[in-house]
Amino acid sequence: MHSPQRAFDFLVLGSGIAGLTFALKVADHGRVAIVTKKNRADSNTNWAQGGIASVTSKEDSFELHVRDTLEAGAGLCRESVVRTIVEEGPARIAELIELGTRFTERDIPDSSGARELDLTREGGHSKRRILHARDATGAEIERALLAAIARHPNIAVFENHHAIDFITTGKLGVSGPNRMAGVYVLNQPENRVEVFASPVTVLATGGSGKVYLYTTNPDIATGDGLAMAFRAGAAVSNMEFVQFHPTCLFHPKAKTYLISEAVRGEGAYLLGADRRRFMPNYDPRAEMAPRDIVARAIDSEMKRTGADCVFLDISHKPAEFIREHFPNIHAKCMEYGIDMTREPIPVVPAAHYQCGGVVTNVDGETEIAGLYAIGEVACTGLHGANRLASNSLLEALVCAHRASLKALKFESGSLPGLLPPWQPGGATDADELVVVSHNWDEIRRTLWDYVGIVRTDKRLRRAEKRLANLQEEIREFYWDFKVTPDLLELRNLATVAELIVACALQRPESRGLHYNLDHPHPDPAWQQRDSRVQRISG
Repeated sequence: MHSPQRAFDFLVLGSGIAGLTFALKVADHGRVAIVTKKNRADSNTNWAQGGIASVTSKEDSFELHVRDTLEAGAGLCRESVVRTIVEEGPARIAELIELGTRFTERDIPDSSGARELDLTREGGHSKRRILHARDATGAEIERALLAAIARHPNIAVFENHHAIDFITTGKLGVSGPNRMAGVYVLNQPENRVEVFASPVTVLATGGSGKVYLYTTNPDIATGDGLAMAFRAGAAVSNMEFVQFHPTCLFHPKAKTYLISEAVRGEGAYLLGADRRRFMPNYDPRAEMAPRDIVARAIDSEMKRTGADCVFLDISHKPAEFIREHFPNIHAKCMEYGIDMTREPIPVVPAAHYQCGGVVTNVDGETEIAGLYAIGEVACTGLHGANRLASNSLLEALVCAHRASLKALKFESGSLPGLLPPWQPGGATDADELVVVSHNWDEIRRTLWDYVGIVRTDKRLRRAEKRLANLQEEIREFYWDFKVTPDLLELRNLATVAELIVACALQRPESRGLHYNLDHPHPDPAWQQRDSRVQRISG
């Protein structure tokens, strides 16, 4: 039996920095629903260690931050978008601080006696401009935003609610341009599908790192929003640019623990199996080169020596300095018997961030009226072919603010008062759940083996063929059986995997994070040219 329709002025899918910021910005103007498939604090934001990049120092400038971003993006960034986000960043940071976010301050006051923010440096940045809360910046930002959300009477948070698909005017047969009308949502505690009606839907669902076998992302990062948008007819772009973080802790019991880039920013060296530095052989910036270069260098060293990992060593710094700057990383390593004050940390690259996504402008607007995408799920043109470290939280803040201004002015036109309920048809309870777990595992292994840090045309075609077979099986399973969270995530993962491969096959060159041995150099014809995939749908 289906519950009555829930109606809101604004519907936000996701509870990370982008979604929470948007919700707070519009809550004084209408009823807001935040739908999150797990606990409200479960988000990629909560896992972000390093910090948020913004120009706050007198020694820094917008021009330098723009230049660093463009250089990292390898000729694919939209400069106007980069400038907008960089220049609007400080004002958004100030708002975060006003909300109660506690960034780490320097121990020594300035000449006026005031405490300055402690800024770190990360790969690809020419200046120290990373604001942080020790080594748990994302968790601190999430804490402050959730506290503000809890205080606002117009915001309702629906935990353990899994969005399934969009309801658009095109699907309803309403004439005119395709517009958002609502979303079908699986209420997990009550095991029923509900209708959430809203003229404005905001995708803030994060990335899709779980499409790879090894990732720094939490289990929730299954690309749900991206897959939903694609199925509804929104364009998706540049999914071939998957950023692999160079340093994920290599330990059998710590498969997703990231070692922040700030560790290298404070002087750590990368060592090979022979315990010698190798980064100076690959780039004059050595350990401070952008992530794509460092990840490929580590991959090359591991393949050259046959080693399972490389090592990150900051033990030449004072132990007190290490424990003070990286208390959480130090504690986590100690859990696994690694004392980073005395010995190097074993690390490997792992899937970390999707630079592509749903095509939007800098205001988060998509091609479907009433649908906005902000944060990692969106492709604004900021990151280009490789995201500059710590620009992601900055983008989420600025674009959430800009999207809120657009959404408050959005004229939805007439929409149906009552949306059609979910139709399960003849679906029954699944009797072979092993199919779900097997296909999940096969997708992740296929992407890791054939669409990883280094690719070839043959590997991509092989992945394309295997994924097509899997998709056919998953579609059949989806329509025959009642939806479950695991089945929904599997369906979305398969779609995201196909989009990554489709975009990679479009790009006959190597650029940024996309490195193809059959096309090892950048092609000038593909500078400022995006890959693009779009499904014709109502």
